[in-house]
Amino acid sequence: MSVQSRFVRCGVSSLVLIAAWPALAQEPIYRCGNEYTNNAAVAKQRGCTPLQGGNITIIEGTKPSPAARPSSPASAPRVDNAAQRQRDADARATLEAELRKAEERLAAAQKAYANGEPEKQGIESRNYQRYLDRVAELKDAVTRAENDVAGIRRELQRMGGATN
Repeated sequence: MSVQSRFVRCGVSSLVLIAAWPALAQEPIYRCGNEYTNNAAVAKQRGCTPLQGGNITIIEGTKPSPAARPSSPASAPRVDNAAQRQRDADARATLEAELRKAEERLAAAQKAYANGEPEKQGIESRNYQRYLDRVAELKDAVTRAENDVAGIRRELQRMGGATN
C-alpha cells in the first residue's frame, strides 16, 4: 500500500470518527427536579423533562471530613452529675438575676408611662403630637419589658421549679 493511500484512508476514517463523535458522546439529558440523568428509563419512570440545547457540567461537591462533623450525642463527652448540677445552679442564678433586673426595668417603665398619662415635659404643653409620640414610646418600652420578664420566667420554668 502506498503512502498516499494510507494517508487518504487514515484521513477518511478520522473524518468519519470526528463526525460520529457528537452522536456517540451526547445522550439525551433529563432534568428530574434538581437532579439530572441520562438514563431514559429512569427519566420516564420519574416523569423527568428532557433538556433542550446546550450541555451541562456537573461538578461533585466536596464532603466534609469526619473531624468537621458535629459529634453525636453518643460520642459527646459525659459530665458527672455533680458538675452538671453546679452548671444548672449557675445558670438558674444567672437567670434569676436577669429576672430581677428585668422586673426593675418593667417597674421603671410602668412608672414613667403612668398608665398612659405621664406629665408633659417642656415643649410638650405646646406641641401635643410630641407628647403623644413620647407616650407611644413609653408604652412600647413597657411592652418590651413585660415580654422580657415573661421570657425569662418561661426559661426558668423550663429549668424546673416555680417562679413568682
